[in-house]
Amino acid sequence: MDRKPLFLYALCGSQRKASTNRRLLEALRDHAPDGVVVAISDLIGELPIFNPDREGENTPAIVEEFAAKVRAADGVIIACPEYAHGLPGGLKNALDWLVSRDEVPFKPVMIAHASHRGDIALEQLTEVLKTMSFDLVGEAFIRVPALGKTDEEQTASIRQVAESGAFAECFAKFRKAIDRRADLST
Repeated sequence: MDRKPLFLYALCGSQRKASTNRRLLEALRDHAPDGVVVAISDLIGELPIFNPDREGENTPAIVEEFAAKVRAADGVIIACPEYAHGLPGGLKNALDWLVSRDEVPFKPVMIAHASHRGDIALEQLTEVLKTMSFDLVGEAFIRVPALGKTDEEQTASIRQVAESGAFAECFAKFRKAIDRRADLST
């Protein structure tokens, strides 16, 4: 039996062009197994500041576009740095736009983290995702300590993790959770 291709939508908490978390998402995209497509969102930094008065018929078009991509995804990958012991404002803003909508409940999500530190932000992110009713797939968590390294060292660290099979293992665990969720809904 052929498996349905998976579409995973990746959100990067950092909007920096040279973000280690974006680099990790790009590596996950580039090492995705056959039948898995990872698209990295470029919309987070463009979203207006969340305001409940702009929901419903007043929702900005870019928010609708962002929400549609989340809806179309079989799962979401979030990579998030820690800023001043918290979540980056842009990522939190993007998640806030999804709180009262129906794209998120029970949507499988995995977390990728590109630092050896940042546990406070990871705890906050986990709390936010659980509160929003995402289906957090904890066994698919991937951490690559790339923060504070040169470009060459980051590339080597990410390559080492990819070659170790850790990316493939995370994707397999995430796919299993997504398939299990699909089986429950049929």
